[in-house]
Amino acid sequence: MAINIRFCWASFACQKSFSKTRIGLRRFANAQGGVLYIGKRDDGSVCGVADSKKLMEDIPNKVRDALGLIVDVDLITENGLDVIKITVEENPYPVNYKGEYHYRTGSTKQLLQGSALTNFLLRKTGKNWDSVPLENVNVDDLDKESFDIFHREAIRSGRMSKDDLKLSNQDLLEKLNLLDGTMLKRAAVLLFHRNPEKWITGSFVKIGFFETDADLRYQDEVHGSLMIQADRVIDLLYTKYLTAEISYDNITRIEHYPFPKDAVREAVFNALIHQDFSVGVPVQISVYKDKLYISNDCVFPANWTAETLMQKHRSLPHNPDIANTFFRAGFIESWGRGIEKICNLCKEYGIAEPEYTVHPNDIMMMFKANDTEVINEAGENESSKSGPKNKKWPEKWPEKWPEKWPEKAEQIINAVSEDNKITIAKLEEMLDIGHTTVKKILSEMQTEGYIRRVGADKGGHWEIVK
Repeated sequence: MAINIRFCWASFACQKSFSKTRIGLRRFANAQGGVLYIGKRDDGSVCGVADSKKLMEDIPNKVRDALGLIVDVDLITENGLDVIKITVEENPYPVNYKGEYHYRTGSTKQLLQGSALTNFLLRKTGKNWDSVPLENVNVDDLDKESFDIFHREAIRSGRMSKDDLKLSNQDLLEKLNLLDGTMLKRAAVLLFHRNPEKWITGSFVKIGFFETDADLRYQDEVHGSLMIQADRVIDLLYTKYLTAEISYDNITRIEHYPFPKDAVREAVFNALIHQDFSVGVPVQISVYKDKLYISNDCVFPANWTAETLMQKHRSLPHNPDIANTFFRAGFIESWGRGIEKICNLCKEYGIAEPEYTVHPNDIMMMFKANDTEVINEAGENESSKSGPKNKKWPEKWPEKWPEKWPEKAEQIINAVSEDNKITIAKLEEMLDIGHTTVKKILSEMQTEGYIRRVGADKGGHWEIVK
């Protein structure tokens, strides 16, 4: 889609004005093309240009000589004033002016530098960052465990045939499009080398538990190939950083974590495949009492926003070769459905959809726990300690209960909400009733589904259900 830019330059003869115009045209050529008007203000009102006939002759020649671009220049008349319209198409090759590359996305004009410039030049030459070949590394240097993980997951997903998985590592890499001639691509080294950081700085995952934004309690780093990282990060999160609330259905132990495991797994894998590894900053996962952040550096397609991510969109991975291998292993979905899948999993789990914060060069996803699933530093469920807040007790208790039981049941619920490890002896004292009666009331409350016992008589706790 063409973008319109208007400049109110009554005279185009000065070199300063022409320099500005060349920068604007170069941004368009490096992006999706656009239209530049000379003789209009930003609000669309017309101020006109002087000596339009001479400008119609000079502009095409100067743009061609300075930028190597062929542009369409038209003279139009509005409100009796001359306006020059310059139309520039997207150029397949990068266009610079005095060694600088500029790019326009939406209303933003960017001077490309560092990794952004590198990625731009690669895209213009038909390559992606992860498809660039690396020297001084070969197939024999790659890691057996990483290939074993891929074989295991690819068989499980069914996205590669058994015959494919019988291929040699060399032939498998060829089939996965991870070779450039006889050389390994960056993607191959990231995916299957035991120490990809030898070539690509920051290619690991950092995890930390935070009491507050400034109070880091403990942390871990997961190094190795992306196959190893994908295999271990989720296990580490769910064994050390997130602790499940334990309950029992008869003799069946039920573990309920604050965030759905499949959704977090999908989010971590998306961060790995979209990571801008050229920046040298690792994927970072920050765990708090009530939330979990996953952040990674990335390069978004032009004009994409957080709203674009949440809507139906094309699959445009920053590292397509890595994404293809993750897909073949069954780690991710294709067709841009990853975020939709994460949101649906959160809804089914009963928590809010994740929130996205999108910056020009990075993205952060936040999972928020329900109020009843806040995890403290010790990995304990804080709602289990003090019970649900502002709980409305049943207005009507079972009619079959003896007259005094509803009053006692409400006292029990209030007591459990204050101390979920309260003993029967303490309940006897508080309710001023005997041991047998307390046990009968507790048993009936469990049968009716008002409370439940989690864990053994010693060391367990009570939980309010309704």
